[in-house]
Formats: sequence, structure tokens, C-alpha cells
Amino acid sequence: MTTDRTALLDRFRLGYDAVEGALAGIADEQLDRRPSSGGWTPREVVHHLADSEATAYVRLRRLIAEDGPTIQGYDEPEYARRLHYDRPIGPSLAVLRAVRAASLQLLETLTPEEWDRSGTHTESGRYSVDDWLSIYAGHAHDHAEQIRQARGAEAGA
Repeated sequence: MTTDRTALLDRFRLGYDAVEGALAGIADEQLDRRPSSGGWTPREVVHHLADSEATAYVRLRRLIAEDGPTIQGYDEPEYARRLHYDRPIGPSLAVLRAVRAASLQLLETLTPEEWDRSGTHTESGRYSVDDWLSIYAGHAHDHAEQIRQARGAEAGA
């Protein structure tokens, strides 16, 4: 396994913890604090992470199990609008944690041939298992930072 892949797997492994840490001690009113940039509230971020992670879960499995799958993009803001992102976050955190753990378990068992598998993403073209990992390794960390900023907390890892 390459050093880059190992580092990305380590980053992926810590993604849920980063989100959990960013949410530690959050008050209900902070969950709904919209950043001055107009971005998503921490509550909306958590629901987005659950939806994104569930989508990623299926994408990874399709890349491994199917020959040359087409990986469909989706309209994230429309999901946020239509899927009632004002709900309590507990179930979405559970989804994030569970599907991330299941994907990590799968990634850690892949053969070199399986790492080489790819498909075509409708928005970005060729899309490999390594591309998948490059995207999702940092995704939760990026959104954990977004949560910290919305809370008005100091930025950090």
C-alpha cells in the first residue's frame, strides 16, 4: 500500500471523531447558528454528512462490485432543502459513524486489483477507488472545521 493511501486511510479513520469533537458541548441554539458567510448551520452540516456518507457508501461498493459503473452526482443544496435538515442530529450522526466504519472495514481488505477499479462520475469523469478515498478522507474534517467556524470557536484540527 502506498504511503499516500495509508495517510488518507488514517485521515478517513479519524473523520467521525473530528465531527464529534467539533460538536462537543454544542448548545441547541449553536446548532442553528448560520455562519456570517451564509453557509450551512452545524445542524445542516451533520445531515449533509450523513447523506453524503450514505451516498459514498454506495459509490464505493459499486466501484468494487460492478465493472465500469456510472457514479451519479447529486444536488447537495436540493437535498438540504427537501430532506428537512432542521431535524434532530442524533440519527444522522449514527449514520455517519456506522457507514464510515463499514467503508473503512471494506477499504482495509481491498486487494491491489480492487484498488485499481474505476467507473465514470457524471460530473467529474473517471472516478477510481483512490479518487473516492481522496475525496472522502478529508470530507468530514472539512465539515468539522465548518461546524467550529459556525460556533465561533477557534479553527483547528
